[in-house]
Amino acid sequence: MSVVNLNKTRKARARAEAKARADANAVKHGRTKAQRLLSTAREDKARRHLDQQRFEDE
Repeated sequence: MSVVNLNKTRKARARAEAKARADANAVKHGRTKAQRLLSTAREDKARRHLDQQRFEDE
């Protein structure tokens, strides 16, 4: 028979449940921070490129 620390067991179970809930929310609500930053950078680059191609009225 082995001794089990109930606090460690309870906390480990709570961490696992929180991780599962966080993973479900990540899938449900969207993209990672890296994906958002990449998208923003691409939009900014495209906007700058279009602004460079614009004709100015003289």
